Amino acid sequence: FLGYLALSIPTAADGLGVALMIGALLLIAIGTGLFKGNLQVMVGNLYDDPKYASRRDGAFSLFYMAINVGAMFAPSAATAITNTFLGKAGLIYKADIPALAHQVMNGTISAANADKFAELQAMMPSVDVQSMTAADFSSYYIENLSAAYNMGFAVACVSLVLSVLIYFCCRGWFKHADVNAKQAAKSNAPVEELTPKQTKDRIVALCLVFAVVIFFWMAFHQNGQSLTWFARDYTMAHVEGAVRAGFNIWILALLAASIYTLFGIFQSESAKGRLSCGVVTALLWGGAYWIYSGLPVSLDIQPQLFQQFNPFFVVFLTPISISIFSALSACKSDRHPHGMEPSAPKKICIGMFVAAIGYLIMLLGSFGQPSPADIQGTVSPDPVVPMYLIGTYLVLTFAELLLSPMGISFVSKVAPPKLKGLMMGLWFAATAVGNYLSSIPGLLWMNVPLWANWAILMALCVIAGVIMFAMLKKIEAATES
Repeated sequence: FLGYLALSIPTAADGLGVALMIGALLLIAIGTGLFKGNLQVMVGNLYDDPKYASRRDGAFSLFYMAINVGAMFAPSAATAITNTFLGKAGLIYKADIPALAHQVMNGTISAANADKFAELQAMMPSVDVQSMTAADFSSYYIENLSAAYNMGFAVACVSLVLSVLIYFCCRGWFKHADVNAKQAAKSNAPVEELTPKQTKDRIVALCLVFAVVIFFWMAFHQNGQSLTWFARDYTMAHVEGAVRAGFNIWILALLAASIYTLFGIFQSESAKGRLSCGVVTALLWGGAYWIYSGLPVSLDIQPQLFQQFNPFFVVFLTPISISIFSALSACKSDRHPHGMEPSAPKKICIGMFVAAIGYLIMLLGSFGQPSPADIQGTVSPDPVVPMYLIGTYLVLTFAELLLSPMGISFVSKVAPPKLKGLMMGLWFAATAVGNYLSSIPGLLWMNVPLWANWAILMALCVIAGVIMFAMLKKIEAATES
């Protein structure tokens, strides 16, 4: 909360502003580390009871889905806040303006870009803004855009307050899972006892998994960098037809909810329950169509809106993935006495290869495009359709569902009881390292052809998948000990 509150404070681009930003990020990192690692240990503790142990993977999938419900609304909330505050200042958002405005202020803008900048300034709804000099307009736009971003962080503070209230109001439901190993032993709760060798083998197996998933997170977290740059510089800034539905958060929310009511039709044991789920599903679809019918023929989109597809696909696909793996788990035979559901390490391995397919889509969409160095922060003269990015996010989400909730479940299940918090912390450390390394394609962005960025990421995913496959027997043997 304190970190986001600090980010919501408008500051100048000077030493004090940089210091405040670094301090805010440090507070966010500390708070997130304490929150996420311990929360997921608590979720795992709920399924330490042998009666519920078989449901652990599904539980973490639902937990991961709930996280992404919030993430699904974040891009649209940020867009709404940005548009509201820019609108009050007589401005509208255009992806080209920030880069060109900095070129104006630095005195490095070319004649062609200066003409383009003038055209963009003429699109502003305020006559007063249109009459500004290029230098004044640049400063005015950057100042108001920064203020809009500050307000976005302020809204995040409100959501954190609500989160804390929910935690304390509902704590009675999960208080029994909020214990450490010593407290569990005193309460006579089942605590797994391991020999020193078993403890060592499990720690080694977990560390091997941590090393592999670094490469996945390095590739996956391009949604905060190169994939967003591709959305800004190489993707059409407007959509028509059915694709418009994907850029309206309320349509996505209704469709996401409908997948759960649709499953309810088949899973309800009573005719009344099936009928109720069917009616709600029809109402949700009807509401989505009603909103869709009111959309403009051509819809302008901002680059950050593409980031809502990943959490939407997580929410939408989670019940499907749970159903598939539940069905595989139920397929028992003499050859597969425990069912055909892949183990968590196998799911992680498959997820790495699926992620490679996602970047293959980006590779195909980038052929024939000018390099980032050629367009210098402006938009490609021949932008691609949004379906390349949407398809990539869909495939990466498949990979994420195979890797992230399964990995968290794996750590919760395999970690020695007294080291669960530490092992979960190392899982997030691996995520952090991958996140940090995700800057490498950004460093290469201006120095290699566009397609080469995606080829590098695809190759990393394949290599990591091969390494994971080679270690599967060792990891599975350690976890079964």
